[in-house]
Parts: sequence; structure tokens; C-alpha cells
Amino acid sequence: MSILSTDEERLRFPVGRFMPPDAVTPAERERWIGEIAALPAQLRALVEGMGEQELDTPYRPQGWTVRQVVHHLPDSHMNAYVRVKLALTEDRPTIKPYDEARWAELADTRATPVSVSLTLVEALHARWVALLRALTPDQWKRAFVHPEHGRPMTIETATALYAWHSRHHLGHVQSVAAGRR
Repeated sequence: MSILSTDEERLRFPVGRFMPPDAVTPAERERWIGEIAALPAQLRALVEGMGEQELDTPYRPQGWTVRQVVHHLPDSHMNAYVRVKLALTEDRPTIKPYDEARWAELADTRATPVSVSLTLVEALHARWVALLRALTPDQWKRAFVHPEHGRPMTIETATALYAWHSRHHLGHVQSVAAGRR
């Protein structure tokens, strides 16, 4: 594991690193759902008015461009949504990981207008939020297993993770948007 300087750490993790919650309250779950619900509008507002040059600006040296981040969010969150549904319908399923860095290099990420991914993340989050808001206390404890970690992750922890993931990447896009002010 490489040790990052404070500046590199801040650029890479603008909202800090994810810390799994120890104990969770219904209010915390609702806050996370709210953050997931808010992402599409926040993301759209940040990239609105960005030209091609800004969209192709990396948020840090050797980092993804804004365009890659915008396309990454629905890719990642679609996987998360499916993982939640698998956990709700199967007994601790082992999920299929994907190589997000390689996905970010595919032709659709380079050539598709960001408006397509903005629309996709809006629709996806509407469904995901509806599902999360309907969960019972027992369903929040259902889990899936990521083969790279080998341990169960509850829907509750996954929701915390993807709320953080939303803030994390919004921070990346905000860093580029702040440069235009």
C-alpha cells in the first residue's frame, strides 16, 4: 500500500476515506438514502455548463476526468442496486466484481455525452431510493459477499458506502468546477 501525501490524500479522497458504521440508527439510514437521492441533481448542477475541455479535465494528476466520473457513477451504482436486489432475494449471494478502471476506458465512456449518464443515474436512483425506503428492519441486515473481501456486507453498510461514494465523486467534480469560478 502506498503512502499518500496529505495533498494527494485530499485530492483522491475529498470527503475522507469510507469508514463502515459500527451501529446504525434509522435516522442514519434515512440520511444515507437522502444522499443517494440527492446525487443526480447535484451532479447535473455541477456539470451543467461545462464545456468539453472541462469534462475532459482530470480531478487530480493520474485521476479520472469529469467525464469518466460522470459515466462511472451509474456504472457503479447499477452494480450496487443489483447487489442489493440479490441480497434481498438470495441467501448471502456472492456478487460479481468488475474492473471499474477498465470500464472507465471503454468506448461508451469516451464517446457518450454525459447527458446520457445523468439521465441514467436519475432513473436508477429513483428506483434504488424507492427500494431502500421500503426495506424492513430485517431486510437492512441481509447481505451479499464480495469475493475480493470474503465477508458479508449488509445492505445497511452498502447503503452507507454508496452514500459516501456519491459524496466522494461529487467532491472530485466540485474540484474541477471550482477551478472555473
